[in-house]
Amino acid sequence: MKRRISLLGRDAGMTTAEYAVGTIAACGFAGLLLKVVTSDTVSSLLASVVERALATAA
Repeated sequence: MKRRISLLGRDAGMTTAEYAVGTIAACGFAGLLLKVVTSDTVSSLLASVVERALATAA
């Protein structure tokens, strides 16, 4: 029984490390997504989609 408790005690910091890695990955993905969405190609594509949607709605 003591061994089981000591094994569980060693993994106590794992959740913090996993959250840190997940946060860093999410920030990296958000930065990449921001770069792609604000690029000239994607920006003009989104503008044309909105213009087409407004033209058909009117």
